[in-house]
Amino acid sequence: MTLPAAEHVASFLANRGKGIGLRLGVKTSGCSGMAYVLEFVDALNDDDQVFIDNKVKIIVDEKSLVYLDGTELDFVKEGLNEGFKFNNPNIDDQCGCGESFNV
Repeated sequence: MTLPAAEHVASFLANRGKGIGLRLGVKTSGCSGMAYVLEFVDALNDDDQVFIDNKVKIIVDEKSLVYLDGTELDFVKEGLNEGFKFNNPNIDDQCGCGESFNV
């Protein structure tokens, strides 16, 4: 997780008033097969792995871990748009809209 991403997540968690970290995951979706899932976590599941980067807890379930291993989460601002960007070295291909990928 880059520093801008960590700062954004920490700020959101503080404003939210609860939560232990950010869940990164994947789900079957889109034209290329898989899509990223981001959600704030209030309680851990039995199969969760917890990582700490830039003082933020990142929670990944065992199923998603194989697809996300080595992925960097960034927060970028491009003109009027801003959002999270996944730099995933495992991707073989992604759809034209950038919403889904396959490995």
